[in-house]
Amino acid sequence: MKRYIHTVVVLVAATSLAATTSTARAQQRTSLAKVSEEVNKRMVKLFGAGGFRGLVAYGTGIVVSPEGHILTVANHLLDTQDLRVHLYDGRRYRAKVLVMEPALSAALLKITADDLDLPYFDVEKAAQAPLAKPGDWVLAFSNQFEIATRDEPMTVQHGVIAAYSKLYGRRGVFQPPYQGDVYIVDAITNNPGAAGGALTTRDGRLLGIIGKELRNTLTDTWINYAVPIQVVGKPYANNKESFISLAKKGEWRQIETVKRTGEGGFHGVVLVPDVLERTPPYVEDVLPESPAAKAGLQPDDLIVYINGDQIVSVKAFNEYMNSVPPGTEVVLEVRRSAKAGGSDKLVSIKLKVEKPKPASVKK
Repeated sequence: MKRYIHTVVVLVAATSLAATTSTARAQQRTSLAKVSEEVNKRMVKLFGAGGFRGLVAYGTGIVVSPEGHILTVANHLLDTQDLRVHLYDGRRYRAKVLVMEPALSAALLKITADDLDLPYFDVEKAAQAPLAKPGDWVLAFSNQFEIATRDEPMTVQHGVIAAYSKLYGRRGVFQPPYQGDVYIVDAITNNPGAAGGALTTRDGRLLGIIGKELRNTLTDTWINYAVPIQVVGKPYANNKESFISLAKKGEWRQIETVKRTGEGGFHGVVLVPDVLERTPPYVEDVLPESPAAKAGLQPDDLIVYINGDQIVSVKAFNEYMNSVPPGTEVVLEVRRSAKAGGSDKLVSIKLKVEKPKPASVKK
């Protein structure tokens, strides 16, 4: 009889524990769903330049003010006069780029509409919190693969911080200007369209910005990473204000990056004189029998991308090509005017860099 009573007590206790565990799991699922809903209200879908040769025309942004300031990454998507923003509730607006800072892998946009009162992340407040640590659980929100367009919610991924380290990445032969610390995540977060998404804690606190697609220069594997929010939310260098604060006021001055040096090969492209702070990389001349001539590059072509990376100035072109070794093939995306036989659309040109010519040959 005692053994029977003991067995009943054990069964009741086990049943009670199972019920409690099931309830806790249900509450956790409800909690994460609620967090996802709240974070989604502070996210936007971006639509702009791209749509060819693997460069997608969609991305992600984070609302950082009730007036409609949007934080995202500095990438090709923003190189358009028709940048569009879709809010969580389906409303659509146009936006303009206020500041693009490649050295911080960040850009600040502003929705061109008045009387907005949007849910938003307080970036400067989020930046005051301590950094996340390896092993911390995180959520990643983004518009990867364009799953969301109008009022559909963002994609949500669940993972942990695997490491906190320097970013050793590249795209083709190009190393991105941002070389700072990043969160390495054990979820596959950095997919097409995910750049500019939000990395948060499980309770929805903003931790970082999901970066562009890059490969690790040490292992040649894709990196899943996010730039800590402290990079744009805390006072930078000698400034008393953050990138976000200064960019909103139009007072941010672009960071001067150190020139990359390298054994660049001969390409035969002669650009217009570099007389402005950001002189557009127009082709002035193409040397006869050079790689550029063989590839079909023409005077007046505007070089827009190299291997998918945006080239915004003569200086940027020279720095990029100085790091391309002889024998490497690069893909140029150029805008050719109708006057030169084009249609003002982007034209792809494959150019194979050769060994440097003697010093007497103009480069």
